[in-house]
Amino acid sequence: MQIQLERKRNTKKWLVPSLIGVLFLAVIACVAISIYVGWNLTHKERKAVVETPKVYGMAYEDVTFTSKDGGLKLKGWVIEPTKQAKMTVIFSHGYGGNRYEPNVPFLPIAKALIDQGYRVIMFDFRASGESEGEMTTIGAKEKYDLLGVIDYAKQHYPEPIVLYGVSMGAATSILAASMDKDVRAVIADSAFSDLEGYLRTYMPVWTNLPNVPFTYLIITLIPMITDLDPAESVPIKAADTIAPRPILFIHSKADLSIPYEESVKMYNKHPDVFELWLTDKAKHVKSFAMYKDEYIQRMLAFLEKVKE
Repeated sequence: MQIQLERKRNTKKWLVPSLIGVLFLAVIACVAISIYVGWNLTHKERKAVVETPKVYGMAYEDVTFTSKDGGLKLKGWVIEPTKQAKMTVIFSHGYGGNRYEPNVPFLPIAKALIDQGYRVIMFDFRASGESEGEMTTIGAKEKYDLLGVIDYAKQHYPEPIVLYGVSMGAATSILAASMDKDVRAVIADSAFSDLEGYLRTYMPVWTNLPNVPFTYLIITLIPMITDLDPAESVPIKAADTIAPRPILFIHSKADLSIPYEESVKMYNKHPDVFELWLTDKAKHVKSFAMYKDEYIQRMLAFLEKVKE
């Protein structure tokens, strides 16, 4: 009996510290994984710019823009129409992409606009393509890149400015337009409405990690280890301040990366001046690929309306 009691005491002596040790290691492992994932989310591998407007028969100029927040040099193109430009349309690519955005792709859209007399500017966000910078911030800092490009357009061209973007670029276009009243309108394809809210719900889509405990840890740790503060990327608030300037929202109801409800929420802020086109069956930012003619027709119709 005495031996059994002694064994129980000895077991308790090592069991509790062991459990504490295992718990401590589990916490450390979760934090380490979260830091690793957060770092990778903001340090995407660059994609090479392997196509130019020349592929589509467009003459273009290589231009270097300057970000408005820290002087980062951003590489891009200015593509002029053959006749007097009606307007300047600035294209903004998605997360992990570059100026010609092969996921859409951008260059055929640029060609359609050029043929109708619109000037097109395409550029690489920070840490993308051939631009300077080491970190992507999913719109939080990229809005300053776009503001720098807008400044360039205002300094060089008298025509009105419209912003067009996809995914992160769409969200960034909304953010930038809210900060520059000279932007005439926005075309936003597959934008999120609130980065932090989106990440809290859809982080597992990006990371393939379980929501608990990683989503909370990643969102908490990212601002501590990177320049990304999700609170700086809230397009739905920005959209509210853009009205009465118009926004055309485009989104596929089959988008699993950024659900179409994100665009619907922003459209519902001002349905009197905003427009919404929901497509079917297309994957994320693939509405143009599936509905080429209608996509271009809707863009051109919107641009004609806001040109006046």
